[in-house]
Amino acid sequence: MAHKPENYDALKLKNQVCFPLYACSKELVRQYGPYLKELNLTYTQYIVMMVLWERETVSSRELAECLHLDYGTLTPVLKRLCQAGYLSRERAAEDERLLTLTLTEEGRKLKTKAVGIPPAIAECMGLTMEEFGTLYTLTYKALSNMEKRN
Repeated sequence: MAHKPENYDALKLKNQVCFPLYACSKELVRQYGPYLKELNLTYTQYIVMMVLWERETVSSRELAECLHLDYGTLTPVLKRLCQAGYLSRERAAEDERLLTLTLTEEGRKLKTKAVGIPPAIAECMGLTMEEFGTLYTLTYKALSNMEKRN
């Protein structure tokens, strides 16, 4: 059976949804760079801090699930944040394999320095609030649907 050129249209980069999502994700993290440099944080450290700013205390398991990160990625990030004085780590009494992570006073102070980052990033995206909401909703819907397949 001969393969017609149109059979391969699905393999064209311009027809992929994964590629603009990938490229946009990389660019978005790059846009965070100057803001996070002022805080001396990496993007991964920043998303960890966002969870702690919201919850104050969280287990390492909950954090890993929330951020879709494995322990191998998370462990060095947590160590650096602890060394910086932004969080404390203690073994959970009920399961010593788990860490309980708690925001410190220094970590709370960092929150006030970071408050301007989300609006600055939203501005660089150039989307209306409606478009931003649609992108957010569809991205989380796709993520949820893919996770259900695992």
